[in-house]
Amino acid sequence: MTLHSWVTVSVAVAALPTLLWLLLISAPYGRHGRGGWGPTLGPRAGWILMESPAVVAFLMFYLGGAHATEPAPMAMAAVWLCHYIYRTFVFPFRLRSNRPMPVSIALTGFGFNLANAYTNGRQIANEGDYTGWLSDPRFFVGLTLFGVGWVVNLYSDQLLLRLRAPGESGYRIPHGGLYRWISCPNYLGEIAEWLGWALLTWSGAGLAFFLFTAANLVPRAITHHAWYRATFPDYPPGRKAIVPALL
Repeated sequence: MTLHSWVTVSVAVAALPTLLWLLLISAPYGRHGRGGWGPTLGPRAGWILMESPAVVAFLMFYLGGAHATEPAPMAMAAVWLCHYIYRTFVFPFRLRSNRPMPVSIALTGFGFNLANAYTNGRQIANEGDYTGWLSDPRFFVGLTLFGVGWVVNLYSDQLLLRLRAPGESGYRIPHGGLYRWISCPNYLGEIAEWLGWALLTWSGAGLAFFLFTAANLVPRAITHHAWYRATFPDYPPGRKAIVPALL
């Protein structure tokens, strides 16, 4: 096995213990922040530190690939960067919460994003053969799913941001969009994005990323859902956590 294969398998294998761990202990940032996790930094600095490898390292690994100038890899890189440039350099400055983030959480996210940038950047620019891939149905279906998930993710985040006026820091019940049926449509949208990515790249690296994303966000959604119910007595009783009518 190559280094790329080992890192890809490691990300996929890490999904199960991550899922089990997060079902037991909520990650201590945002509304679930609490002491006892070491030094902290501001939420914006934490987000940028955590997400930056997905832009910077991804570009380094991608541009060093033998197929970096071919049409399909360039389209895939554009899809990836559409998500991560926003997530790294725009989203943190839209945050209205000032809750600190433990440095340990930011560094854990940094490490994961570095590994993920390596596996996916190298996959599409060097390991994969995507000759003629832009006309393949898997690319079209995957791109469509990614686009739908991206819109759901951004729109749901926008609805959350509108809940607070500038200077406010409290929490309210979100409404509108998929919030009619679930507590965390932003997470559902992101999971859909990376399922789409796994399809459009048709790769082990993409599948590993999707599995880890689901293992991270499904428990987070369940924790959010329980928090909403405990915090707001009038929380809509018919809502589920992340999958309408199911979970």
